[in-house]
Amino acid sequence: MIAAQALLELRMTLRHGEQLLLTVVIPTLLLVLFSAVDVVDVPPGPGGRVDFVAPGVLALAVLSTAFTGQAIATGFERRYGVLKRLGATPLPRWGLMTAKTAAVVGVIVLQVVLLGAVALALGWAPRGDPLAVALLLLLGTAACSGLGLLMAGTLRAEATLAAANLVFVLLLLGGGVVVPLERFPGAVRGVLEVLPVTALSDGLRAVLQGGAGVPWGEAGVLAAWAALALAAAARFFRWE
Repeated sequence: MIAAQALLELRMTLRHGEQLLLTVVIPTLLLVLFSAVDVVDVPPGPGGRVDFVAPGVLALAVLSTAFTGQAIATGFERRYGVLKRLGATPLPRWGLMTAKTAAVVGVIVLQVVLLGAVALALGWAPRGDPLAVALLLLLGTAACSGLGLLMAGTLRAEATLAAANLVFVLLLLGGGVVVPLERFPGAVRGVLEVLPVTALSDGLRAVLQGGAGVPWGEAGVLAAWAALALAAAARFFRWE
């Protein structure tokens, strides 16, 4: 039942033009732009500009798909009564969330392949353990998915649309995705460091740019966000 719902969610996402713009086109354009143009100063480190930008854009892709896109789509499904009808089926609330998160994982796999190919064409030289990267992406997806479902299941669709897009823009600028955290004041940086997209981008950068093993600090932050967000979504999500 959950597998069937996950496949349905995946097909619906891939057929949605606006969703694909947010989840595929925008991260790809940002990857090319910030890798090719000297828009922001990147901190010194191994590799070139693309080696700093690519991990951050992968984190942004997770945010755009698992949080922003999912929150908006689920919010309007709730408004139009789709979720109310699903609530009358044997599919439990946690089953719906599991199916939606699984569908998001499928989209993110496609994003990683596409963005990785573009980054390699731009001269990216990734390092580190692919399993550490997969762990970070999975934890980041769970955290962002939980937050997106929590927002979609508690706010009105219009409020979800505005809030999800606002959060996306703010985290694009302040989540360590393309602008290094060193550019922010110390007090602000301390808050930004515990955000899920910041932990994901820093963790991916430590592995893919620095060649580190599993960054357990960032992984722990993501695991904590995932557990709290998914538990809150399961508790407060409303079908209508």
